[in-house]
Amino acid sequence: RVTPGKGHLTLLQALARLAREDVQALLVGPRQTGDAHLGVIEALLRTAGLGPRVSFGGDCDDMPAALMLADLVVLPATRPEAFGLVLAEAQAMGRPVIASDLGGLGETMRPGETGALVPPGDAEALAAAIEGALALGTDRRAVLGQRARAFVAAELSVGRMRRATA
Repeated sequence: RVTPGKGHLTLLQALARLAREDVQALLVGPRQTGDAHLGVIEALLRTAGLGPRVSFGGDCDDMPAALMLADLVVLPATRPEAFGLVLAEAQAMGRPVIASDLGGLGETMRPGETGALVPPGDAEALAAAIEGALALGTDRRAVLGQRARAFVAAELSVGRMRRATA
């Protein structure tokens, strides 16, 4: 969802700090015209000159396809989440992830093995993590993606979570 707690502003501030013009962001999720948060996002896009580098995907009926477009999936949440479903889905699709070290997000990934955690709201740290992940190159990111997929299969399966809950 395009809501304040998901950290879109932190992501956009991080993108503005990156020296790379080839990095693009696709924001996926429903948004409502006239929404105050959307207005803040659009204003930041204009003032930072990010308009050509950021697209809104809207509501998505096929998240696996959307995730396959990504080299990296970022969830810079600014409010705690009990479970990082976005991270689990991205890793299941073999995508490395970067997320805020907040709430249960760190439990749905393996920092350093399947992606990275950054302090919430820290655009500079997020920019550095994005730059670092992209600098790894395609082959190294693929290794992170393979580890991510294996982690989800081993640790986040329905059966495993049922056993852990019981």
